[in-house]
Amino acid sequence: MTAKKQTGESGHRRYSKLVTETNARAASRGMLYGVGFKKGDFQKSQVGIASTWGTVTPCNMHINDLAEHAARGVRKAQGMPLTFGTITVSDGISMGTEGMKYSLVSREVIADSIETVVGCQSYDGIVTIGGCDKNMPGCMIAIARLNRPAVFVYGGTILPGTQHNGLRH
Repeated sequence: MTAKKQTGESGHRRYSKLVTETNARAASRGMLYGVGFKKGDFQKSQVGIASTWGTVTPCNMHINDLAEHAARGVRKAQGMPLTFGTITVSDGISMGTEGMKYSLVSREVIADSIETVVGCQSYDGIVTIGGCDKNMPGCMIAIARLNRPAVFVYGGTILPGTQHNGLRH
């Protein structure tokens, strides 16, 4: 017997319905209206887009562009994307300094922050986007812990050159 037949649920809106249905959840819907939801959007699966964007390392400077593409894909698939950020660090910068004390533990902080947002907001699925050796494992740890539909997107390798006023040289 399939899980669907056992539980009577398809997984669609398995989590988000907890914050979007019934009169008791009117305040939750009010907050979602505030971030741009329309009435029909409450019948769509909510998908968190976890962005590790930051300008602290060249590995992650382009991640928000990928997050925007992911959000458009979720909308095209009739879902509701909700983008949020998490931390990122660069051990390439902190190497040999006191900052290295924070580098490895950052994986757990990243995983915890993604898990916290997805669990608290009751997202039905997650897309995580990472681009360095600390946030990629953090994203994957969160995906494993959450055990819901998920996709990890690798941000790609660092392009040569330098960034100046938004242009690569």
